[in-house]
Amino acid sequence: KVLGQDHPDTLTSLNGLGVALNYQKKYGEAGEMFRRALEGREKVLGKDHPDTLTSLNDVGVALYSQEKYGEAGEMYRRALEGREKVLGRHHKDTLTTLNNLALALYYQKKYGEAGEMYRRALEGREKVLGKDHPDTLTSLNGVGVALHSQEKYSEARETYRRALEGREKVLGRHHHDT
Repeated sequence: KVLGQDHPDTLTSLNGLGVALNYQKKYGEAGEMFRRALEGREKVLGKDHPDTLTSLNDVGVALYSQEKYGEAGEMYRRALEGREKVLGRHHKDTLTTLNNLALALYYQKKYGEAGEMYRRALEGREKVLGKDHPDTLTSLNGVGVALHSQEKYSEARETYRRALEGREKVLGRHHHDT
């Protein structure tokens, strides 16, 4: 009431509520909060503001969590286009959206396109975060998954091996991502 529903701080809280609901696996409610934050941010901050693009990505996250991979992919594509324009191709948020898009494409059985997105995310993350960063290793593993799904087993095996070695080094042998 004090700031109003369209105040940037209110919209940030709304998006934060969406994050909390998503962690609680209340994906429909989370999506609604993200959409409300997105609509408000587009109106108040503009379509290309970094916070607006975060909400756009987060709508994709909620849709992905509900196994609506095509719709999630559309949100990720829009967020990616905006983030590349505003933040640059190698910003960590841009690379996160790129990796999200790869995952959505994979679950739509678009393995070749998913692999290309994973490769782009991997290349950027290696430059920005380094070869041993957990996010970089996630993208590397994604490349392996896409190769495996395309029946490129030899390449997939080598990629998985590199991802495993990196994860063992960085996270330890008993970490759930290893």
